[in-house]
Amino acid sequence: MATKPNTEAAAEQELPFPVRKMDPTSLKALAHPLRVQILEMLSRYGAQTACSLGELLGESSGSTSYHLRQLAKHDFVREVEGKGTARERWWERPRGAIEVSSPELASSPATQEASRLVNREFEQRRQAVLADFMAHGADTLDRGWLEAATVSTANVRMNEEQLGAYTRAMEAYSYRLLEEIRSGGDHEGARPVQIHFNAFPILGVPASAGARGQRKTQSTANAESRNTNPSKSPERKEP
Repeated sequence: MATKPNTEAAAEQELPFPVRKMDPTSLKALAHPLRVQILEMLSRYGAQTACSLGELLGESSGSTSYHLRQLAKHDFVREVEGKGTARERWWERPRGAIEVSSPELASSPATQEASRLVNREFEQRRQAVLADFMAHGADTLDRGWLEAATVSTANVRMNEEQLGAYTRAMEAYSYRLLEEIRSGGDHEGARPVQIHFNAFPILGVPASAGARGQRKTQSTANAESRNTNPSKSPERKEP
């Protein structure tokens, strides 16, 4: 997301889904490993009870119930209307993305550390499911699923305006496609699928690296490979 005042508003307007900006209070409420894991499980598998979340995470239902209530106080989760009972409540994650990294949050050491914790936990969950797929996918999935899946990396030189335009366009396009799929309901053979999209400047590399003959033409030739892509701490987490 662009951080300059004159581009920030435009960036938000171009996104077709709601993005919740974290304030220090709500960010600190989320900054607990189990709460991040609960949010991830609700995003991945849909509505759950405290008991089913406990089974998924290897925790007691009392523990997941407590953390669900804390998440609900800050609108990270909500009770599913018309489902469950007073003894067995169903919880879901509201639609939309959350932004856990921003210049405003980075201005305070406390909120900066909270952002790091949340990002780190989300990233560990993401790396775990990707590593599991890479290690065991061929042994557990049929050929159709393996051919449908992809782990890809693309490299390209661009400036910050180009990167901002690209990521916003890709987020918007991806959201529209996913909404079409979600609106169609579950089809036979459906299973949870996780989608990763990374686009970020490589740190620790001189800006001129690999730029021979490209300074005047601003060439965007790229190289793509099916490979594992090192990832940054993501700024937006969308269900």
